[in-house]
Amino acid sequence: MRAEKISKLKTGLVAQQTTFVRQTQLNQASVRASFRVAQLIASCGKPFTEGEFVKKCLNVVVEEVCPEKKDVFNAVSLSASTITRRVEEIGGNVYAQLQQKTKDFDFFSLALDESTDVQDTAELLIFIRGVTTNFEMCEELAALQSLKGTTTGEDIFDKVCQTMQQLDLDWAKLASITTDGAPSMVGASRGLIGRMNREMEERGLTAPLQVHCLIHQQALCCKVLKWESVMNVVVSCINFIRANGLKHRQFQQFLSELKSAYGDVLYYTEIRWLSHGKVLRRFYELLPEINAFLKSKGKTVPELIDTEWKWDLAFLTDVTEMLNGLNLQLQGKGKLICDMYSHIKAFEVKLALLVGQVQKQDFTHLPATRSLSAEKPAVPFPGEKCVEALEMLKAEFGVRFRELHVHAKEIRLFQNPFVADIDEAQPSYQFELAELQNCDVLKDAFKPNSLIDFYAALPNETYPNIRKHAMKMST
Repeated sequence: MRAEKISKLKTGLVAQQTTFVRQTQLNQASVRASFRVAQLIASCGKPFTEGEFVKKCLNVVVEEVCPEKKDVFNAVSLSASTITRRVEEIGGNVYAQLQQKTKDFDFFSLALDESTDVQDTAELLIFIRGVTTNFEMCEELAALQSLKGTTTGEDIFDKVCQTMQQLDLDWAKLASITTDGAPSMVGASRGLIGRMNREMEERGLTAPLQVHCLIHQQALCCKVLKWESVMNVVVSCINFIRANGLKHRQFQQFLSELKSAYGDVLYYTEIRWLSHGKVLRRFYELLPEINAFLKSKGKTVPELIDTEWKWDLAFLTDVTEMLNGLNLQLQGKGKLICDMYSHIKAFEVKLALLVGQVQKQDFTHLPATRSLSAEKPAVPFPGEKCVEALEMLKAEFGVRFRELHVHAKEIRLFQNPFVADIDEAQPSYQFELAELQNCDVLKDAFKPNSLIDFYAALPNETYPNIRKHAMKMST
């Protein structure tokens, strides 16, 4: 009887304890769920009030699927004030993690971009990319600094100093600065770069590598091919079709009746880099349909049936599509400078190849021009004009990426140290390169591995300078 009594008491005690534990677990789960929803709302750029709408949706689903769990879901707090607080806590935690990670950086680089928001406040974005001794990469938004007054190089420099102080960053570890090439950024005396170089000189340090954002430079190169005679007509026709709701619907119906491959024309937006090529390609594909529709509306555009203008349109379509392809190759996470430099060099070779082919009227790599050529138009291909455009584009690439070509040997040394010329390398690298290039084990390890993994595996005692060079280049 005593044993039974003790057993019953034990069972009752465990049941009571489990009730408290279960309640604690439910409370923790509801808080975690609240944080995860807040993170989704913030990362998708939704208003914080969306949390209340999500809560209503959850309750509706629960009522239909598992009504017995309604109280559990009601415990998840998703009010606007809660979501705001959660997002602030997540942001604070991410910043604290970044502060912790920056202590382990051996080298880091900064990328800066200044733009004006909808309230005319200048916002300075500062991104950081750092590397640890084990070649662990970290890329993060370091700060969003508001510039309330002027936006001179001195103002930007003060904000950069403030950010470096907050993250406890060592100036000696700064490898490179990437900017958008604006005068306030790159000015030699009053710009940010000039001010940073003076600061490094005062501290007795080597000036960081200055890089103009490669994707931005490529987009600026495209502006050489203005060809306003083509773009003005294209934009005018598109605006005529899409500016009026009735005409736009009629045009879409017109394309549907003709069973066209496309259902509409695209708007041209100059600020979007890839817009140029996409708009031209769509316009070229729909040229007969657009011409027929405009005629039906009593609008005559003589250029649309002018063969010389069509040659210009086809050629411009092909070249801008090539430029779009290069832009997409340069985009993406985790791109190393050697990969991007390879794409740029390859494109310059393609341009030189195209110049020779266009002179011979070989349109192998120009599909739109090739298709127009197959129609055997009465007006001959304007070879001189097109070759001149390609030459201008080639020259612009040479000028804009000149600073990158200056560092070609350093980039090549990073990309493949086994083929680097020892005689041309800096003295601090020469003995290490001699050791490395004659190590068969490391040669075999270099081929299958990624570049970062390979450098992480290099013994620091034997190759300290080559590892440091690789760390700088990887940021």
